[in-house]
Amino acid sequence: MSLQEQFDKAAADASNLKGRPSDSDLLELYANFKQATVGDANPADRPGMLDFKGRAKFDAWAAKKGASKDDAMKAYVAKVESLIASIGLK
Repeated sequence: MSLQEQFDKAAADASNLKGRPSDSDLLELYANFKQATVGDANPADRPGMLDFKGRAKFDAWAAKKGASKDDAMKAYVAKVESLIASIGLK
């Protein structure tokens, strides 16, 4: 199975977890997904001060700056696999 196929399967599995992952796990998933699919975050797009959720998501993504698409995909797949092991699938 190619890395892209593993990534696509992990993305589908992430939405079928039995329970809700922790906020930090969700931020890590989001950051790796965005880095893998979009690339580096543009600092000019950072949400405003009062958008706490948007800002947290953006900051998590911006922390992945410079990571390659393949590295981000591998990190995403690994995180989903660890969540499946701890939470399980529906």
